[in-house]
Amino acid sequence: MDTDDEDGYRRRERVVVEETLADVDANTTRKSEPQFPSRLSPSCIGLGFARGVLRFCGGAVKYTIYLGLSSAIGVGLLLGIFFIHDAFTYTDKHIERVPVSPLALHPERGGPKNLPIARVLVSDDEDDFMKELKNKPRLVVLGGGWGAVSTLQHLNDGDYHVTVIAPETFNTFTPLLPSAAVGTVSVRSLIEPIRKIVARVHGQFLTARAIDIVMSERLLEIETHDGNGHPVQLYIPYDKLVIAVGSVSSTHGVAGLDHCFQLKTISDAQAIRRRVLDNFEIASLPTTSPEERKRLLSFVVCGGGPTGVETAAEIHDLCHEDVINYYPKILREEVSIHIIQSREHILNTYSEAISQYAERKFQRDNVNLITSARVNEVTPTSVKYSTCDPVTHEVIQHEIPTNFTLWSTSITMNPFTARVSSLLPNQVHKKAIEVDAHLRVKGSPLGTVYAVGDCATIETSLVDHLLDLVDEADRDKNGKIDFEEWKIMVPRIKQKIPMTEAHLDHVRDMFEMFDKDKDDALTLNELAVLLQELGSRITALPATAQVASQQGAYLGKKLNKLAERHDVLAEHGLVDTDEAVAGPFRYSHLGSLAYIGNAAVFDLNGYSFMGGLAAMYAWRSVYWSEQVSMRTRALLMIDWIIRGLWGRDLSKL
Repeated sequence: MDTDDEDGYRRRERVVVEETLADVDANTTRKSEPQFPSRLSPSCIGLGFARGVLRFCGGAVKYTIYLGLSSAIGVGLLLGIFFIHDAFTYTDKHIERVPVSPLALHPERGGPKNLPIARVLVSDDEDDFMKELKNKPRLVVLGGGWGAVSTLQHLNDGDYHVTVIAPETFNTFTPLLPSAAVGTVSVRSLIEPIRKIVARVHGQFLTARAIDIVMSERLLEIETHDGNGHPVQLYIPYDKLVIAVGSVSSTHGVAGLDHCFQLKTISDAQAIRRRVLDNFEIASLPTTSPEERKRLLSFVVCGGGPTGVETAAEIHDLCHEDVINYYPKILREEVSIHIIQSREHILNTYSEAISQYAERKFQRDNVNLITSARVNEVTPTSVKYSTCDPVTHEVIQHEIPTNFTLWSTSITMNPFTARVSSLLPNQVHKKAIEVDAHLRVKGSPLGTVYAVGDCATIETSLVDHLLDLVDEADRDKNGKIDFEEWKIMVPRIKQKIPMTEAHLDHVRDMFEMFDKDKDDALTLNELAVLLQELGSRITALPATAQVASQQGAYLGKKLNKLAERHDVLAEHGLVDTDEAVAGPFRYSHLGSLAYIGNAAVFDLNGYSFMGGLAAMYAWRSVYWSEQVSMRTRALLMIDWIIRGLWGRDLSKL
């Protein structure tokens, strides 16, 4: 090949390569840069939309797969837990030859009435731990309410041989009984078996009620029933006895209270629910006259305290939320709810702002508030009451036709506490057993009998301690108390009755006020007047679940300390001295609350909080957290969810 031809060929080859590289660069640049065509064709739009849908569906599919897998894993774990539970529960377990002491089956007789004395119970010998408990001090707890349960919950396992005696086999969350009375919550959600509670301390439970006590021999007489329903009496020996039997409603001498309902037990709530639903069903019949319908749909609550107010609110909610939807509309129109209160305001133990808020709320809800009134008689068909004309002071008689009356007033002793009070000379209180600041029953052998809850009231009289206080403070033994000795006496007063602390701030001013002869000393008469005035300023603790719970917790912890230090105290002769291990009981008020119909009110240490849904959920949260067990918490939450989604259960069981 010629040289010229060869050079030309190479030049042409170089040009082709350069053009090819230029085309490649151009194509690469066009692909890397975004293209903005001036006109989009329908096919391009459809293609873009399809790609977007695919991307979205892809994300949704991924999320759905993730959610499904998570749910499947959760369900699998839950089923696995149930499977493991069943695998270890439903097995061939056999219990044979459980040892039972002959004394448990055939107890010896004794005591003033020559009754069987149950010194040994049937489960005392069933295992080694129970055999050890036989030698521990016998702690008998009477009742299954707030005070009793709180005491049991704070006891140490193994310190005492514990026996619980109560007529019911369960503990009841009493603050929610008004809700159970209209079906807002189920009664099963408010009860916890006492046997499960007492099992924590390996205690034993007897279904019975106390009827008498022999303190000199430390024997408690109880009554139960045999297999044929016949009453059986026996003695239960004790070393320490806790009385927590509650109280009953006071009658105030009103006739016809056998026609009223009360609301203190599960049975009461069930009876109220049956009557309320019966009234609505009968009122729906075409044969019911207009006058009879109004009487059936008239609900009267006697008492403006928390129980009465909450029951009236729950009945109003039932009518507003369920009756209006499932019963003839005329029923809702003719329903009337009445609250008869002897004081000027309802919820009178709460702050004035709360009372006024609740009254305004009921007025908006057309609940008839009758204040400053006295119930005279209750008949099967009406409630008769009287009011006083503020101008003429004339007593005016009134009558409300009704087929439902709730009696929810003050409390008084039940038969057993009345019996205990009658046996002791120092018991002068008319409504409860009087206890000292250490919750020991006054007049009983020291360190043996305690009382907590509604059945007890802490003494407020200081005059009874006059001589003891003078003996401790009078250093020169001249029968007078000078100011320096008065300063010694003040801490003793606070120790004996802690509720006086709020009234003993200005020590010098009080001393000078009662030093009538101005000789800078208090005579016995002057000191007696001072102590009497101081005692009159003290307000007794209210009969509430909060007080009973705190008293039970205090007593349970103190019993633990007494058991722990028993040997040391015995060496110094202080076995039955509570002061050696604990100070006096001090109540800490955590606030009061009440439900008033899709709203709630709170009284928290002088601060009032009231409102609608937010307050109602706060009220629910407090009661939910105060439940005895997680089981009842779960059931209660389920009840509230069911009520919110499907309403109340309107079937009568």
